[in-house]
Amino acid sequence: MAKAELTISSKNYGAWALRGWLMAKLAGLEFVERVVPPDDPAMKAEMLLLSSSILVPSLLHNKVKVWDTLAIGEYLNEIKPKAGLLPADVAARAHCRAVCGEMHSGFSSLRAALPMNLKGHFPNYKIWSRAQADIDRIVDIWKECLSVYGGPFLFGAHPTMADAMYAPVVTRFLTYDVKLEPVCAAYCKRIMALPAMQEWVADAQQEPEEIDELDAEF
Repeated sequence: MAKAELTISSKNYGAWALRGWLMAKLAGLEFVERVVPPDDPAMKAEMLLLSSSILVPSLLHNKVKVWDTLAIGEYLNEIKPKAGLLPADVAARAHCRAVCGEMHSGFSSLRAALPMNLKGHFPNYKIWSRAQADIDRIVDIWKECLSVYGGPFLFGAHPTMADAMYAPVVTRFLTYDVKLEPVCAAYCKRIMALPAMQEWVADAQQEPEEIDELDAEF
């Protein structure tokens, strides 16, 4: 049987690509990558938040094509239920879906002000009030989940869809030197220590392409 194919964009800049890719890794799905260059006009528009449709990542598996990140997660949970991308408990599962949905549709100020850029590091970066409000809400989500479900990940002992959805935010916090409380800083370290995250970051460092508009200037 042919492996699944996952279409992704830049590993340095592609927040949505990271989410879908990490979900597939956490699910244990074998797949090959098809990378769309970041200078492709459609991909560039998506990463610059100029497109209303997010078409990357896109998963092709057994002739089924899924391109919305949440839909990819739900599909992976159906074909790989033992991976635990969604919690087994119905209440926790609903909570997980809710925080994933909030990440999927919200935090536009954070996305615009602190674009994902794994190669960059901008200490003492000026964060404006709207982006700070998004950061505060994300921190509240993390603290609540870690408290309710006991950690070390958002919904317990192993990473779920929620951790994949917030993984690009973790990288943003590190890139822009966002100050966090110890519990959230420790959570960021756990996410970055995941073997899949280390693989993604290593690949991102090897990318030759640069998108000037996504390299913060100050």
